[in-house]
Amino acid sequence: MKGKDAMPVKVGDPAPDFQLKDDTGKIRTLDEFRGKKVALYFYPKDNTPGCTKEACSFRDGYNALQELGIVVLGVSFDSSESHQRFKDKHKLPFILLSDEKKEVAEAYGASGGLLGTFAAKRYTYLIDEHGTIVHVFTKVDVKNHAEEVMQAFSKHSGK
Repeated sequence: MKGKDAMPVKVGDPAPDFQLKDDTGKIRTLDEFRGKKVALYFYPKDNTPGCTKEACSFRDGYNALQELGIVVLGVSFDSSESHQRFKDKHKLPFILLSDEKKEVAEAYGASGGLLGTFAAKRYTYLIDEHGTIVHVFTKVDVKNHAEEVMQAFSKHSGK
């Protein structure tokens, strides 16, 4: 089920695939990351205080995340051009995806944040190598979110 009537995904569900433009305008799919752990994080808006802190947390923890085989994908309703400016300004090394039609956020249950239908909720979905949701964050510590993600993946993999 898609759209507003869709039930939010939960742990154990297959992660819905998508086709979204990245910060360079290239179409990306979740399926292209099959075989890797993915931290798919939705955030309200580029260049706002909380979103910048969260993105910088992933930036600062990026090497450690990569060592654990975790791919970071950020998603908001901003345009690819806005994402490129946000990445450049804060030197973000990971992919940002543009969900301007809000379809992916709706499929995951992350639509309708603080700004209503104008922004995504600050939710993060951890997806294992097989494309299954293994953890959902509905409350995020923006300054330490990369660490939260690494700990949750470690617990899931039993390390």
